Amino acid sequence: MVNLTRAGRHPVRPEQIGLELRLSLGLVLGTVNDPSGTVSHSHRRALPLSIAAALVVAAGLLASTSAASASSGPGKVVAVGAENEYANVIAQIGGPFVIVTAVMSNPNTDPHEFEASAKVAEEVSKAQLIVQNGVGYDTFMNKIESASNRSGRAVIVAQQLIGVANDAFNPHLWYNPRTMPAVASAVATDLSRLEPAHAAYFKGNVKSFDNSLRPWLNAIASFKKAHPKVPVAVTEPVADYMLEAAGAEIKTPQPFQAAIMNGTDPSPQDISLEEQLLTKDQVKVFLYNQQVTDSLTATFLSDAMKARVPVVGVYETMPTPGYDYQTWMMAEMNALRLALSGMSTVKL
Repeated sequence: MVNLTRAGRHPVRPEQIGLELRLSLGLVLGTVNDPSGTVSHSHRRALPLSIAAALVVAAGLLASTSAASASSGPGKVVAVGAENEYANVIAQIGGPFVIVTAVMSNPNTDPHEFEASAKVAEEVSKAQLIVQNGVGYDTFMNKIESASNRSGRAVIVAQQLIGVANDAFNPHLWYNPRTMPAVASAVATDLSRLEPAHAAYFKGNVKSFDNSLRPWLNAIASFKKAHPKVPVAVTEPVADYMLEAAGAEIKTPQPFQAAIMNGTDPSPQDISLEEQLLTKDQVKVFLYNQQVTDSLTATFLSDAMKARVPVVGVYETMPTPGYDYQTWMMAEMNALRLALSGMSTVKL
């Protein structure tokens, strides 16, 4: 189970998209703001913003957004995504009829260390629609929702939509190809209840969203056919659902992945096995979580590079600006494909 509240950390506000960018694009982007949840990490790096990346964001997002002080307007539903990938899907389905805020949105921090602040509680208390992951990943949301029980509020839990057990090993459900189509459909259903006049619009956006996932799903199927049971190593199970769908064979022991994920020490035996995977030519790709790093994972990254094992950087929070959910997943799949030709994509 993911530990979300490690002690001894200090709050950091993630970067926010500037108003000038939004105006220059001629539309308001879906939120990538963190309404000041407290997150901390020792390796914060700002992602470069290019014109091309900005255009990808503009093309992928269809919704109005607000900063932390957003309030509902006529015909607009106030919504919150516990993670920015869920907020992004809400935005795509709701279009101009939603105001969306993401609680966790900084791809340069460790989301396992997130601690909800009073500001986050305020945002959640306003929400008419909430989407969260479940599987113990964002349990802070449950506490806030219980403390601010709003009549008629819709709460969508991805775990429940796809039938994942509470004690499931891997909580990173957004890499599962089944998750977001189910989330999009549930979002449309709840938005239609809250704003019935726009039900046809929401339904149409679900169809468009599902169609937009086809390139990713096709890439997964093509990879599975071309590279059956390709052996890979990972630091933790961030992209394991996608790897499994693509037919990859994950060689890293689950206890090792769980230890890194939960901030505990892997066993010496598992550390030795992981080292052998990377240095003894036993895997073709090393998938490295960019958001949960320490001296041990850095050592394995160095081992992979020295052994010329291609590296794929994976993320728990959608990298922004530059991506929507679909282009993010496609970028990770493309990076995996390129890795088998010897090219590393350490960072997206």
